[in-house]
Amino acid sequence: MSATDPDTMTGLEQMRWVRTYPADIPSIGLLLGMRFEEVEHGRVTIALDTRPDFANPLGTVHGGIAATLLDSVMSCAVHTTLPAGASYTTLELKINYIRAARPDGQTLTAAGSIVHAGRRTATAEGQVHDEQGRLIAHGTTTCMIF
Repeated sequence: MSATDPDTMTGLEQMRWVRTYPADIPSIGLLLGMRFEEVEHGRVTIALDTRPDFANPLGTVHGGIAATLLDSVMSCAVHTTLPAGASYTTLELKINYIRAARPDGQTLTAAGSIVHAGRRTATAEGQVHDEQGRLIAHGTTTCMIF
């Protein structure tokens, strides 16, 4: 594995490397304050703390936050299964919202795992829970492998 050339790393090595990104590299994770909690082959867990600027007009966390968490953990779970030099893109994303989250600093934790990892497509599923373990949202994705 090369510490300086992510193109030579497997997907799992790349995801583990991403956990060590410098804080000044722009990313959606930096913007939202995402933290990788777990990165294993076929499974990724990311957490973030809600904040007032995540609120929708109703005063709860905007659904796009849960959707972004789910898209991130499910696609990163797919990423961990890729060989060096392979890439992917999301073909389909399906989200089910179960309950609202509060924008008052509570931690939301999303976990994504592989359902199927093939040569041309991969599918994954994920869930977002609040600090009390309550399900906020769940979803599935299909990714195309290049």
